[in-house]
Amino acid sequence: MKRLQSKLIFTRINERAVTALFEDEQCVQLECGVEKDTILGNIYIGKVKNVVKNIQAAFVEIAPGMMCYLPLEEARNAVYTSKIPSNRLVAQDELLVQVKKEGIKTKAPGLTADFCLTGQYLILSHGNTRIGLSSKLDSECKKRLREWITPFENTAYGWIVRTNAANVSEKLFLAEAAELSRKYETIVKNAAFRTCFSIVMKNDPYCTQILKNMYHKNTEEIITDQSDFYEEIVQYEKLSKHPCRVSFYQDDLLPLAKLYNLERILENAQKERVWMKSGAYLVIQPTEAMTVIDVNTGKCTAKKDQQETFLKINKEAAAEIARQLRIRNISGIIVVDFINLEQENDRRELMQYLEDFLNRDPVKTTLVDMTRLGLVEITRKKVKKSLSEQLGQKS
Repeated sequence: MKRLQSKLIFTRINERAVTALFEDEQCVQLECGVEKDTILGNIYIGKVKNVVKNIQAAFVEIAPGMMCYLPLEEARNAVYTSKIPSNRLVAQDELLVQVKKEGIKTKAPGLTADFCLTGQYLILSHGNTRIGLSSKLDSECKKRLREWITPFENTAYGWIVRTNAANVSEKLFLAEAAELSRKYETIVKNAAFRTCFSIVMKNDPYCTQILKNMYHKNTEEIITDQSDFYEEIVQYEKLSKHPCRVSFYQDDLLPLAKLYNLERILENAQKERVWMKSGAYLVIQPTEAMTVIDVNTGKCTAKKDQQETFLKINKEAAAEIARQLRIRNISGIIVVDFINLEQENDRRELMQYLEDFLNRDPVKTTLVDMTRLGLVEITRKKVKKSLSEQLGQKS
């Protein structure tokens, strides 16, 4: 597979931060961030208001009147700053919690007591003492990185080695592990002297979050037309093992968002219908339970062999579906109704083709199976809000 040429664009549209990742001149990922007042990733000293046994969860305040949801299974290794005498989590307990999911619609923000500290190459995970390695790393790389991180094993926290660590030097890798370990010890030590509802650790600034979490090993250039973004990106890239060119764009006649057609891309990413080059199209319909995607022949007509044409359209649709999942940040269960293929070999070829494109997604995405009715099931991990939710729409 050829190496993709990537660019990362940071700008603002209507006072909203927008980041776009382009691979071979095609937009494959979008982020529309709220730069201030986001609580995702923050670590607080929260107070348990009540424990609901039948749903195995506790409701925890992280600020006066701000209620969040904490699954009990994620509180087993809690760091308490004030504990009511009991061998389990009870009302009035105070503990360290991290916001792992933003509040969506009627759902309260989700918390975990197994808080994480994220670096460029590693994630330190409190409570889970295992060492995990990204499934996207090859076996030789996994062996090398496991040897490097093993000396940092302990009984309080574990490690997740990220895909970004594939080509990092041992010196930088170990330096980040040591820095995250020091940060962890400081948080736990200082928490004992902080009052309830204190923010023990704030999440990273907007650009830093994107650069840490938007996998960009092959990114050749980062472009922005915002001076504050530029300063933050330059500082971050100075510490990166794979620093790439950072450019400040200035052109009053042709703004950066216009140059890369970002407003049009954002508009299209909110539409139900997605047209493809062949004249076929997708219909993407989110529901409460899942997202349903239908593949239609549209204006595309079979010139010769109908099944050959259907396979060609389906493969075009597979590539576009993988791209749309990333652009729209669709998560959960996705069901795709491809055009019916009669031959088993064609179905296998389509499934392999789809899987190859899904594997490019930095977010864990799993091709489950094709059902007896010919529906293809996909799951994609929920990490952040969908694009429509980021833009304040109903999904």
